[in-house]
Amino acid sequence: MPSRLSHRLAATLFFIAASALGISASAQFGPKPANPGSSTVTTPHVQAELIAHAPQGVTPGQPLWLGLQITHQPDWHTYWKNPGDSGLPTELTWQLPAGLDAGDIAWPVPHKIAIGTLANYGYEGTVLLPVPVTVPSTFAPGPLAKDITVQLKASWLVCRKECIPEEGQFTLQLPIRSTTALNGAAFDAALKAQPQALPSTTASDARQARVDGDSLQVRVQGLPAALHGKTLDLYPETPEVLHNAAPGTQKWDGAVWTARIPLAEQRSGSPTLLPVVLAERVQGATPRPGYRAELQVLGTWPAAATKAAVSPALEAALQANAAIASGSGGNGGSGGPLAPSGASSLTLTAALLGALLGGLILNLMPCVFPVLAIKVVGFTRHAQDRRAHRASGLAYTAGVVLSFLALGALMLGLRAAGEAVGWGFQLQSPAVVAALAGLFTLIGLNLAGVFEFGNMLPSSVTSLQARHPVADSFLTGVLAVAVASPCTAPFMGASMGLTATLPAVQALAVFAALGLGLALPYLAASLWPAVARALPRPGAWMDTFRRFMAFPMFATVVWLVWVLGQQSGIDGAAALLILLVGLGLLAWSLALQGRARRWLGSVATVAMALLLWAFGPHVTRMADVAEAPASSTATTAITAQSWQPWGPGAAEQLVANGRPVFVDFTAAWCVTCQYNKKTTLANAEVLADLQAKNVALLRADWTRRDPRITTALAQLGRNGVPVYVLHAPGKQPVVFSEVLSERELREALARL
Repeated sequence: MPSRLSHRLAATLFFIAASALGISASAQFGPKPANPGSSTVTTPHVQAELIAHAPQGVTPGQPLWLGLQITHQPDWHTYWKNPGDSGLPTELTWQLPAGLDAGDIAWPVPHKIAIGTLANYGYEGTVLLPVPVTVPSTFAPGPLAKDITVQLKASWLVCRKECIPEEGQFTLQLPIRSTTALNGAAFDAALKAQPQALPSTTASDARQARVDGDSLQVRVQGLPAALHGKTLDLYPETPEVLHNAAPGTQKWDGAVWTARIPLAEQRSGSPTLLPVVLAERVQGATPRPGYRAELQVLGTWPAAATKAAVSPALEAALQANAAIASGSGGNGGSGGPLAPSGASSLTLTAALLGALLGGLILNLMPCVFPVLAIKVVGFTRHAQDRRAHRASGLAYTAGVVLSFLALGALMLGLRAAGEAVGWGFQLQSPAVVAALAGLFTLIGLNLAGVFEFGNMLPSSVTSLQARHPVADSFLTGVLAVAVASPCTAPFMGASMGLTATLPAVQALAVFAALGLGLALPYLAASLWPAVARALPRPGAWMDTFRRFMAFPMFATVVWLVWVLGQQSGIDGAAALLILLVGLGLLAWSLALQGRARRWLGSVATVAMALLLWAFGPHVTRMADVAEAPASSTATTAITAQSWQPWGPGAAEQLVANGRPVFVDFTAAWCVTCQYNKKTTLANAEVLADLQAKNVALLRADWTRRDPRITTALAQLGRNGVPVYVLHAPGKQPVVFSEVLSERELREALARL
């Protein structure tokens, strides 16, 4: 049985989260009912229609075809089974009478759709996605039945320059004994557009692909004579293996078609069998026949590059941070890259100012912004009560500042005890990452209207919010610090690094300044009436806004699951996802009323306990990690275009041999790190400059605790990531700003 203390801790966690979400939902929202009798759905971008083809009626052993016919508006398109560099394939979910079985989509040959530097595979104009349906010999709808009902739920992504996810629910009545041949021509054309399997052959090298460095050498025999000598398009059915946009090279050697196609830069698999579709290259969306071949892949695949997973919501928030930081020139307002001499050259005043600005920018992080936005919008409900607002703002500020002081004191105390820790150290624990993911999941479900905290907690707990609004605001500040702690904003790095060299009182003052910066927007709205008056007036939009704010929270959960996957492996990430599903079920069931809550709540509680017992250990178990190469071999193992693990002494030895080195101190839980990795560090011009200057690239991954990295950061005057350092022979190391810009990095490289 859980202890009384654990019950109190759980109630406190719920109460803190509920405090941050003070706007209660006054209306219940649910999915809009679809038209139950419609076989056609029309949007501004497509017209989708469910059609059928049954020449002999719905008869056992006779052909029955269903299909979704999509007619696109000009310049719009949907996607093939492998969408290419972006997009999603159309998905069909059927509800058929008992006994009928729908097969897979018989995908027509797609077309290559170029968008900038990307290449997608899809359809324009009108396309029919046919599906074969098996009518078994036992099918017996009844002697009086005249027709059957077919239902389809379809979802598709339609794109031009922008992309819009759409869906529809379709219903179609099919006569059982009468023919349904009206759409026969459309189905005949769609089946002719389906790729045909090439005839079998006994030649061992008739259809194969050989890995050759960063390319795939393809060889195909047996193509129809009508294609000989013509330029072909190759469409891989397996995504993220080949470079979709690269033109490659191809030629005909008699009746044998050969091609050299580059591999994807961020390949996700190394298949031994690669199914492909070949078709003549034509302009536009002109229909043409295609041919399917399964290529036997020979040779050894090169190591696949890992993909940095940054959700659109996180990336958008980081772009906002980058816009704020642009032109700031560096760390703590130093006016450019910092050349340290062991410790930070910042003064205490500059560190306090940097912490204040960094805390202010933290409000734009996707996990912090929803909490602050919901509380600020809550002002509009009681804008006339200025005295209560002032007290609330001061209490919130106290909660934020005291929480940062507690976090700073813990960090300083651990350092004094000999532990090598820095800013964000708590995110190096899988248990903390999993707990934050659970908290954000609950907050997101609450914002989305799945449940209300007031329906789950005892009345003695829920009434605290009304009886003690000051305590409610204080706990909101605590929650804001909890969700902000994984983030590092511009101006923070050098300020946090200086705390390692300051007396305890001055170091805590820097943490207090960071908290004050985070609390400033809420404090300003509570103290100055002009700020509160500038807020929108209350109305129905507030409920919509509240639900919209759930999505940044869910995006943050996705990021935390990815972070935990870096620590505990794919099994740990999967275990966390299972636990989050169980947590969502538990929250929903406990918010029900009456007997349903009693029975479903009990079942969900037992299920959650079993899930914790079965999957909890997988979440907290650290996965094995490869050791970094020894510094003695670093000089021969590193090229200018490959990142290698950092190790103590590796950079110094490379510099001693006359080679410049760029070191990326990063972590999976560092949002700013991932943004820089996807932008500046992936920029083609930056990579070209690094190669031209023969710069070795080292990556120090601080996702897990590593005292060696902590020590190296301290020597640079930092105690958190990201940190970017350029070492060059005969020069002081150059430390760049947290939001790394292409301009400052390229300028530094030009001076080598």
